[in-house]
Amino acid sequence: MAQISPKFFIPESFQVSREDIAGQIGLIWELLKAPLIVPLLKLGVYICLAMSLMLFMERVYMGIVIILVKLFWQKPEKRYNWQPIEDDVELGSSNFPVVLIQIPMFNEKEVYKISIGAACGLSWPSDRLVIQVLDDSTDPAIKQMVEQECQRWAAKGINIRYQIRENRTGYKAGALKEGLKRSYVKHCEYVAIFDADFRPEPDYLRRAIPYLVQNSDIALVQARWRFVNSDECLLTRMQEMSLDYHFKVEQEVGSATHAFFGFNGTAGVWRIAAINEAGGWKDRTTVEDMDLAVRASLKGWKFVYLGDLQVKSELPSTFKAFRFQQHRWSCGPANLFRKMVMEIIRNKKVKFWKKVYVIYSFFFVRKIIAHMVTFSFYCVVLPLTILVPEVQVPIWGAVYIPSIITILNSVGTPRSIHLLFYWILFENVMSLHRTKATFIGLLEAGRANEWVVTEKLGDALKNKAADAKNKTNTKAPKKPKIKFADRMHTLELGFGVFLFFCGCYDFVHGKNNYFIYLFLQTITFLIAGFGYIGTIV
Repeated sequence: MAQISPKFFIPESFQVSREDIAGQIGLIWELLKAPLIVPLLKLGVYICLAMSLMLFMERVYMGIVIILVKLFWQKPEKRYNWQPIEDDVELGSSNFPVVLIQIPMFNEKEVYKISIGAACGLSWPSDRLVIQVLDDSTDPAIKQMVEQECQRWAAKGINIRYQIRENRTGYKAGALKEGLKRSYVKHCEYVAIFDADFRPEPDYLRRAIPYLVQNSDIALVQARWRFVNSDECLLTRMQEMSLDYHFKVEQEVGSATHAFFGFNGTAGVWRIAAINEAGGWKDRTTVEDMDLAVRASLKGWKFVYLGDLQVKSELPSTFKAFRFQQHRWSCGPANLFRKMVMEIIRNKKVKFWKKVYVIYSFFFVRKIIAHMVTFSFYCVVLPLTILVPEVQVPIWGAVYIPSIITILNSVGTPRSIHLLFYWILFENVMSLHRTKATFIGLLEAGRANEWVVTEKLGDALKNKAADAKNKTNTKAPKKPKIKFADRMHTLELGFGVFLFFCGCYDFVHGKNNYFIYLFLQTITFLIAGFGYIGTIV
């Protein structure tokens, strides 16, 4: 009997050759487009336009206020009581308050000497200063080097203590909290915090402490960061542009109008009584500094930002380190917003308009909307409208508003104005990573509390370069090599391919000439995807 092969009944409309698969996909696309894709994409456009307007109004507001602050506001030393603390022949150093310096560290081989040396060089009576090195290092060799450096300064008469813990519970917040529990700091009134790569000038305390001594309602004095390696590569130049706006505009406006801004985690001096009243350091998020600042503000404490008091610091110069830092800086605020929004609303000590500023401006627009609209609008929705010509984005939303926002963002770093266009492309790429981190924080997903210490190179490369100059036939120093597989970032590469496809489609069928932007954005995504941003000088 002949074997009868099974037959499968397939509708005639689907009985096609492989060459017609593309046609079938096109047919399905057309069937779904009108009832489903077009309405969803229109909704996406409306949401993105609303977020763009929110960000636009926020930037315009900040721009107007910073101009008024610069033209008409009194400087901090005029708004608050401020007189220098003078040496007294009769009282000696007793008219100086006792200040604690905390330097948290974790395997900081390249920079530990810099921060310890800068702290020990502060112009403050030695008997009124306690320096505490909080070393959470896991490398025994580095621990030994840090301890020996502390012993070297102690031998010179500096009151410096080397402090370690059995575990890293709470990370930086846990280390700072444990440091304040030590018996030898109970008589300290104020605490200055410096990360391991920060180098305060000798007069730092003499300029900052009088605000706290002479104004009993001030809890925090924050200095501005100054970047010693901003010219190292294109990556550090991009970071400088973003952070300069934060310091020169956002923090200046917050300090002048509401006496509130987020503590930057370093280069600031706290009143220890304010820390204790606010509930101390908490490790519930990766932004323990912002957490403490919000809680202290809800208790009625004021903050002062000093733009002319600058502390040298280092920017991440590798893309891997920068990505980890941005994850923490994007995930942490979103997670903190989730945990504190109702507490802020219910608070009775803070005025209504300050609540609006903290919830809407500080958290919602800057920490959530700014990331989401940059990615969703310019990397997803706008490219998709090329494939769906039935959906249009008005030119004011696609061009005019983003241009104004970009110009307002760039005022902090006029020396880099020629890099503005590449900065836009770079920020769009990073918005993918920041948006992902923001959702992780809002949903409190798996990586919400991930803490990776930002790698610091200090003067290592600089010193090697100097050594190379003194030797013949010596090659110039290079950054530590990273394996090619470790450089690969699949999300960035995937979006690079998507934008390239949209750009090609617009080049062939489009009318808006978006392909110019899309091809340039594709190149930037691919550079980031292959991990080469930090190598461009």
